[in-house]
Amino acid sequence: MDAEVYETVIGLEVHAQLLTKSKLFSADETEFGGEPNTYISPVTLAYPGSLPVLNKEAVRLAVKMGLACHSEIETWNYFARKNYFYPDLPKGYQISQHTTPVCKGGYITITLANEDKQIRLNRVHLEEDAGKSIHDHDDDFTSLDFNRAGVPLIEIVTEPCLQSADEAVAFVTNLRRILRYLAICDGNMEEGSLRCDANVSIRKIGEKTLGTKVEIKNLNSIRNVKRAIEFEVNRMRGLANNNEPITQQTRSFDAVNGTTFSLRSKEEANDYRYFPDPDLPPFEITKEFLQKIEETIPALPEQLIARYMEKYKLSRYDAEGITDDKETSDYFEELILLTASYKAAANWLLGPVKSHLNDQNISISDFSVKPAGMASLIALVEDGRVHFSTASSKIFPELVSGSSVDPFQLATNLNLIQTDDETQILEWVKQAMDKMPDKVLEYKKGKKGLLGLFVGEVKKISKGKADPQRTNQLLIQKLEN
Repeated sequence: MDAEVYETVIGLEVHAQLLTKSKLFSADETEFGGEPNTYISPVTLAYPGSLPVLNKEAVRLAVKMGLACHSEIETWNYFARKNYFYPDLPKGYQISQHTTPVCKGGYITITLANEDKQIRLNRVHLEEDAGKSIHDHDDDFTSLDFNRAGVPLIEIVTEPCLQSADEAVAFVTNLRRILRYLAICDGNMEEGSLRCDANVSIRKIGEKTLGTKVEIKNLNSIRNVKRAIEFEVNRMRGLANNNEPITQQTRSFDAVNGTTFSLRSKEEANDYRYFPDPDLPPFEITKEFLQKIEETIPALPEQLIARYMEKYKLSRYDAEGITDDKETSDYFEELILLTASYKAAANWLLGPVKSHLNDQNISISDFSVKPAGMASLIALVEDGRVHFSTASSKIFPELVSGSSVDPFQLATNLNLIQTDDETQILEWVKQAMDKMPDKVLEYKKGKKGLLGLFVGEVKKISKGKADPQRTNQLLIQKLEN
């Protein structure tokens, strides 16, 4: 009953680590996985007298994201100090953007059940990351690793316009895809380079005022985004149904038992005592700087999906699968320059090729078969010289194992080339019918669905060499006489 009474309102805050070589305000490295406290300096550790210097590349990447998300770019910017005290925050404040986010507004489109929805953005702003508290390294003390402190982040903040966990999942999935296409962030949630906070509330359907929100912090996988939101919505509905108050607070998600738990009461913006950072001068984004960034933005998944569906007549499923990562869409773009069999190209990439990549745990950038080789293999099947199942099970493994032999020559060497020779196929047809005389009688009595059984038997006898179309014709001819 409560599902019909209440609606869910969700806003997301996604932190993406920028792919810069150095930190936001120092020359310290940003590599993941180094020994604790090795990527640090007096600036990172906030020693007295050390001064921050802005990383221009971080600004460029933030603006690039804003342009891709249809945001308004703020040309006059400054940084603020966000004051709070936590052990892994060396300065006692975080340098962030408050009044002047570098990107304002915009949207990202998601697709659910073949329907598009624009998820409105409030802002995209720059800020530095904090360090990391480690609680299981020492029995008596919390250990601190400052390698991550000062790493450049953009925070992508949506408006409270998402209405379900599924919409949140679609948003984070598409956001990560866009970040990777733009080479802004690697999107590795397990390494913490992409982290999601979800602001969740419920209200009675028809109400305009937002309900009391709860923030779920640091969701580190797309699966956990869905699980945490669904649990929290159910928890809130339970409280509302029992006339119990919903408290504004920050919560964390326990991935083991699938529940959220309270961390602290939620701070308001004024708790952070924002003020402009006196050590960082304002910075201006010029028209020339913007134009150079615009020239580097590639075609994004949304545009590619539309083009693949319209120009190449692919299904949305196929188009979305190909554009799931930029390396695959780049490979597809090269492949369709060499073959006009667009659907077949998609089938190969999303079928045998994807299975091979998953088995080997590699990306398509490490795939040994170049587009020219795949185009030759596709032509072999489309021209009817080799059946798809034979090509995928016999020829494709030879290609991925490093064979430099042309697919046609491979098929010839392996005696796999299909024949449409009527005399030979008729012999295979006779053998198939002789093996199943009872099925022949059933077919003649009207059980026409048995044709596929005979086709399969001919394929088995011929070891895939019988041309399927000619086989069908000759089978029907023999079975109906």
